[in-house]
Amino acid sequence: MKGKVVNSLLVIALTITFFGFAGSALAQDKPADNMEIVKEKIRTDKKLFIATNMQLTESEAKTFWPVYEAYQKEFSKLKDREIQLIGDFAANYQTMSDDVAKNLLDDSLSIDSDYLKLRQSYLTKFRGVLSDTKVARFYQLESKINAVYEYELARKIPLVQ
Repeated sequence: MKGKVVNSLLVIALTITFFGFAGSALAQDKPADNMEIVKEKIRTDKKLFIATNMQLTESEAKTFWPVYEAYQKEFSKLKDREIQLIGDFAANYQTMSDDVAKNLLDDSLSIDSDYLKLRQSYLTKFRGVLSDTKVARFYQLESKINAVYEYELARKIPLVQ
């Protein structure tokens, strides 16, 4: 099981890295279309990772996946805000004023806070369809995926100048 999780996380990390590079190369063509392709690929890989590692029964799967899809829809909105924030940072990082830095930091912390609120608000929904052990596993998997994502961002985003 441990090997599966590590291998699956590696696939997600490589997908994020690949599409990070490919996305910037494709961006000159049709940025909106290409970004949607990238986001869909990442969502698909993430769902496969979750499905592989949750070990759901057929009955659990029937009740889990609709809650998961609703959660992911809201989670995606937060990621869109984060992508916008990164774009704003990229446009300003070399000549960052205090006002822009303050706004970017405030927005970043707001996104972090909203992510925590989302996780908390869905906890009872996931508990309504899965055992606490499986809910804990799901939240662990989400944390692992987000750690890989955050690592890739931290690795690529330069410090404010």
